[in-house]
Parts: sequence; C-alpha cells; structure tokens
Amino acid sequence: MQKRALAVHDISCVGRCSLTVALPILSAAGVDTSVIPTALLSTHTGDFTGYTHLDLTDQLLPITDHIATLGLHFDAFYSGYLANGAQVDLVLKMVDRLCDPQTLIFVDPAFADHGKLYSLMDESMPKMMRALCARANTIVPNLTEAAFLLGAPYRASGYDESYIHTLAEGLAANGPENVVITDVSFTDAQTGIAVYHRADGSFNLLFRPKLPGVFHGTGDVFASFLLSAVLGGLPLMSAAELALSCTHESIRYTLEGGEPLRYGVQFERTLPTLINALAKK
Repeated sequence: MQKRALAVHDISCVGRCSLTVALPILSAAGVDTSVIPTALLSTHTGDFTGYTHLDLTDQLLPITDHIATLGLHFDAFYSGYLANGAQVDLVLKMVDRLCDPQTLIFVDPAFADHGKLYSLMDESMPKMMRALCARANTIVPNLTEAAFLLGAPYRASGYDESYIHTLAEGLAANGPENVVITDVSFTDAQTGIAVYHRADGSFNLLFRPKLPGVFHGTGDVFASFLLSAVLGGLPLMSAAELALSCTHESIRYTLEGGEPLRYGVQFERTLPTLINALAKK
C-alpha cells in the first residue's frame, strides 16, 4: 500500500526550502504527501530582504479539525519551520488528533543556524521546540539547533567527536529514539552528519567533501531525502547515507549550474538518484 505523510512546514514562494522541497522529494519517492502550511512567505529569510510573511497560526486547528474527519492514516508526520512558539503547542495537538501509534513522528526543528536564531524567531523557540522533539521518533537538528535545544554552548569549530556524541545523547534522553545531527565538521575539508540510535547506543559519523558556499535550504533537502528513504523501507543508517549523498549531489549540481545560491540547491536533478536507490533496495 502507498505510504502517506503529512508535512507541516511553511511555504516560501521563491527559494527552495520547506514545503517546496518536502513535497516534491516525498512525492518522487512515491509517498502520498498532504500538507498543512504554517506560514506563507514571498521568499525564505536568508539572503533576501523585503520579504512578506503571513502567519497562518489561526488556520492550523481548523485545517486539522477537517482532516481529522477524513479517517486517514499517516505513516509519517513531518514538521519543520514553525512561525512562532505558539505553533508548537498547536502542532502537538495535531499529533494527538491526526497520528496513531504506527505514525512516525519526524521533526526537523528548523529555528536556527550558524549560531543564531532565524530572523523571525523569538528566544522562547528552543524551549518550545524541545517539547515537540520529546514527542518525536526521529529528530534532525543542525548543530546550532542541537546545542540550543539542550542549552549547551554552541561551537562553530574546534569541537571533537565527544562534543557531538554528548549532544546526541542529551537530545535522545529527551525522548526521540533517533537523533541525526547535520552540519557536523571536524576539518575545513569535510562536512557531514552524526546518527545516534538510543536503543543500542550506536553512534556513527558520515562525511562528504565540503563544497564552497552557503547553501540555503539544505537542512530541508536532507531531512526530506532522509524521511523519503526511511518510508521507502531503508534502515536508518542506509537512509542517512543516501540522504547525505543526494544532498551533496544537489549542492554539486548547483555549483556547476552557476545559479545564485540564495535560490537554494538543485535537488530536482537528484531525484532520479533517490528513485533508483529505492527501486533497488
């Protein structure tokens, strides 16, 4: 039977991120993907100015109430960028209303990067988001979010494996079974991810060569590839390996194409890699 996911993210009209990334990647993987938008922006908030922002907080529960009448089973509930701390409480109510014990709760706590909160976030967001992560099966924070969720010092560089391991263990102790931390880098030549599984305490690091530039939306791209691979039947480590490869390939295509980086990475050209990998599993 075809898998079904519900993606709760914002929509940026221009710039590859959030729903404009999650929906096509999950759909390419054969996942029937429903959406609940948390906000509508003319562009994403990185490297653009003058963008519009429509907060959709007042629409979240009415949409949820209607969807709840349809009797749908969702194999995955995928939350990302939330417009404000109050939306976290509403998303927790969505989980209660729309998910069952078989639903994978997959949280990308998208509120910070490069050591600081996103421009529209307030200081309450890390504490609020921690409550949502506690309900998740799998969370996918970047390094900044991982530190902020724990109230731990953020280190842009000069850290070692034990620092990342401590962050992953601390996040898993809050509730999630799986923690995947992105933007992990021990040298200037490589960047990658850490994957922690609470049940057996396994901790693994995966790296790819670091490519020059700041690439907006890659957290959304990676998380969407990861969830697609998991729903496609791959074990977590294999799914993480595939997602990292697809994200790296998307960045490489973008650099080769010469498009301004603020428009996001060319994940569209990498979708055949995802589709072929899932077909061979």
